[in-house]
Amino acid sequence: MKYIYQSLIRWFSNHNVYNNSVDLLPNKIDWIRTLPFVVLNLSCLFVGWVGFSWVAFTVAVVSYFLRVFFIGAFYHRYFSHRTYKTNRAWQFVFAILGLSAAQRGPLWWASHHRQHHMYADKEIDAHSPVRHGFLWSHFGWFMSIKNYHYNPERIQDLSQYPELVFLDRYDGLVPFIFAVLLFLLGMLLQHVAPQLGTNSWQMLIWGFSISTVMVFHTTVSINSLAHQYGKRRFKTEDNSRNSFILALFTLGEGWHNNHHHYPAAARQGFFWWELDITYYVLKLFEKLRIISHVRGVPKSILEKNLI
Repeated sequence: MKYIYQSLIRWFSNHNVYNNSVDLLPNKIDWIRTLPFVVLNLSCLFVGWVGFSWVAFTVAVVSYFLRVFFIGAFYHRYFSHRTYKTNRAWQFVFAILGLSAAQRGPLWWASHHRQHHMYADKEIDAHSPVRHGFLWSHFGWFMSIKNYHYNPERIQDLSQYPELVFLDRYDGLVPFIFAVLLFLLGMLLQHVAPQLGTNSWQMLIWGFSISTVMVFHTTVSINSLAHQYGKRRFKTEDNSRNSFILALFTLGEGWHNNHHHYPAAARQGFFWWELDITYYVLKLFEKLRIISHVRGVPKSILEKNLI
């Protein structure tokens, strides 16, 4: 009963206590705690009930690409790898925008991703398809009892900011607000522009549910697919691979072998023909002085450990 109560409470307050006992936790799915995630995926089935409109579809597509960018540019290239610098205010904004994708908090995300790079495709790598199979690397690890926790030693540079700790603990707050805003947008459009053929529930299902689920499965495809399919340019200690298709849908994250070869760079498409939209936008942010010290790829890195 205590376990059920704690799982329900952590729908709202994602407090992760990490100690040596975490390693003893079962590496199996926590069905109670992960119920909101399951419901989110199942809610996409209501698309047949809410129907289709071009405005809802457009909002879904825009919401998808914006949040794919937020995950790649902020959660991944900033919080996980610190490949550029920014001030504390923008850091807070980046965390909020990243949270809108409903992939938990920036500390949780960065801690697990840093651990992934330390032990890529080894047994301790939580989402290695080489070690644990496709389904577990794609979403099973995300739902497991053990991986709801994270190692705070991995993110001491981030945990010094109380605002990031707050956002990480209450990681469901921003996605909830985003969903409510989309619902209200649909309600507004239904009244002021009925010719658009949309409504509150349609906007919620298309703009939030379908879009969020697509962002999640696209993001984790880098775990499950980019360590099995694609081309290897560099000799790395893992099975990371480059994929143009994945890079297209993730705005540049699909150049995964490049990234594992040199994770310190903000650029993952190392050559001009490797499309990396996230990097191009980050360079624009640098010109606008939102960020600074965007790390590139040294020439020596391009010539090192080539296959």
